[in-house]
Amino acid sequence: MNPYYQRAKALGSSTLYEASHLPCAVDSDIRPIWEGAFIAAPAYPLQCSPGDNLALHLALERAPRGSVLVVGTGHFMAGYWGEVLTVAAQAAGVAGLVIDGGVRDIAALKKHQFPVFARGISVRGTLKTSAPSVGQAFHFAGVPVAPGDWVVADDDGVIIIPHAQMARTLAEGEARADKEAHMMQALSEGRTTLELMNLTEWRSRA
Repeated sequence: MNPYYQRAKALGSSTLYEASHLPCAVDSDIRPIWEGAFIAAPAYPLQCSPGDNLALHLALERAPRGSVLVVGTGHFMAGYWGEVLTVAAQAAGVAGLVIDGGVRDIAALKKHQFPVFARGISVRGTLKTSAPSVGQAFHFAGVPVAPGDWVVADDDGVIIIPHAQMARTLAEGEARADKEAHMMQALSEGRTTLELMNLTEWRSRA
């Protein structure tokens, strides 16, 4: 059972990013394929050769149940993932996909409600001849990722938090959310952001 899913979902990627105090945000071009997709799960990293998705097929046999596949492609745009792999992933208990390349069969991905975050969409097919790495750490879209690191992804973006930092990040995120809730209550009662954020000195400067 995922110990962090509900807490991460309540906070969202933006709050957790701020609470982490880490450079953990991946390239903002990697976006959800369907609105409302959400992931909070341990990473299973792998790398594909350009235009070759063999590593994905191997990963579906090796990834622990409940993990999210984090896939490097060298930014090569092709349809590495579609409905067949989605059905296979759901049967294997995989929680989602984050890929710096392309995917296809978008209507089917929405129908299956399988959370996918990708750099783009491509109808181009792929080969199955090589697998550079499966289950090994690497740098993904500007952020290091290792097996078991935590991926949180939603409409705001994707972050990858080292496993050892996740509990602290959640706790600090919850404290931050509580502080912001009090701030929004004060705003609704007529206070201003300048007052609440100690920025009143700027009234006379602007």
